[in-house]
Amino acid sequence: MQIIGAGFGRTGTMSLTAALEQLGFDPCYHMMEVFKHPSHINRWQAAADGEEMDWQDFLGSYKAGLDYPLSAYYKELMAAFPEAKVILTVRDPQRWYESTLETIYRGTAVPGWLLSVVPLFRNMNRMVQSAVWDKLFDGRFEDRDYAISVFNEHLAEVGRTVPKDKLLVFSVRDGWQPLCEFLGVPVPLGDFPHVNDRQMTRRMYAAARIVPLVGLILGLFFLFTLLP
Repeated sequence: MQIIGAGFGRTGTMSLTAALEQLGFDPCYHMMEVFKHPSHINRWQAAADGEEMDWQDFLGSYKAGLDYPLSAYYKELMAAFPEAKVILTVRDPQRWYESTLETIYRGTAVPGWLLSVVPLFRNMNRMVQSAVWDKLFDGRFEDRDYAISVFNEHLAEVGRTVPKDKLLVFSVRDGWQPLCEFLGVPVPLGDFPHVNDRQMTRRMYAAARIVPLVGLILGLFFLFTLLP
């Protein structure tokens, strides 16, 4: 891994993922990878439970990694990939909180009955709760002032922890120039990608809930129609 993203989710991490992959840092790990590879849920849960992790084995095939839950483990990843550079994505704290509350936080609030019949959701929600909401926010994300104070302290901690020559504090509004200078790559033609607005994210989380539910309903339908 050449790039470690230390910024919290909803700070432009999906736009930066698209940008990094366009620059050749492909594949780039993002929370959406967990939906593609459900086996990763158990790996992140193990990390949240304090088990010793082989980060090279887990994430060594990725050239970059951003977003939750990866950003909660940026120190461990720096130790595992000592040559990697660190990008800290930033955003106005008030806007970050509102966006996170309306998308990621509420999007992972899967109904209890669905958790009981679709194991993927049960395991996913437990992992996100442990690796994100508990680890970073002490289970107090709904306390707006506390969550924002955690956000601000995280920014300060990354600034204290990461060597200055390996750290880029970056807003996606800054565009290509500072990112490409930091990574030592040419500035590409075209605009910097801007994806994953709040409305789109809500739709993605809704789809993530609906698709397995449809599969479950169809499976039960065929099961009962085949029964004698």
